[in-house]
Amino acid sequence: MQVDPGFHGPLPYSPVWLWAGLGLLLLVAAWYIFVFTSTREPRGNSADVAVPLTDLPALKAAYLQRISDVEHNAAAGSLAARAAHQEISLLLRQFVREATGVDAPRMTHADLAEHPLPSAAAAISALYPGEFGPEPLPAVAASAATAREAVRSWS
Repeated sequence: MQVDPGFHGPLPYSPVWLWAGLGLLLLVAAWYIFVFTSTREPRGNSADVAVPLTDLPALKAAYLQRISDVEHNAAAGSLAARAAHQEISLLLRQFVREATGVDAPRMTHADLAEHPLPSAAAAISALYPGEFGPEPLPAVAASAATAREAVRSWS
């Protein structure tokens, strides 16, 4: 029996395609590594804390005004009581961050208590019932007064 002379088997692929595919995969992997490493902040030791703001009186005045604005918005009814308590707490934490360089908005109360910031930890603790407590909530004016006193007494 004779083989059909018109039949040809499949031709093998050129090795260039294998190397081109591997090179492309390597290029994509290198791109991901580059993006990952270039978007990460370098690890620093605890001595690399942000420098505190030197104009403390201006910082105090700005945050006292912001706290008063939140209190007025809550009194006017444009801000819910719980949202007002949470905003006041956030403002106090942001003040601590800008005054000391400590990242207080990301810290829990326990973290703040372990830090050498006892007045900030005490003030945040006093604001917790308004933020997380059950109804009825304490008066927004009381939380605002607590935050204002913490900001005023800061040195």
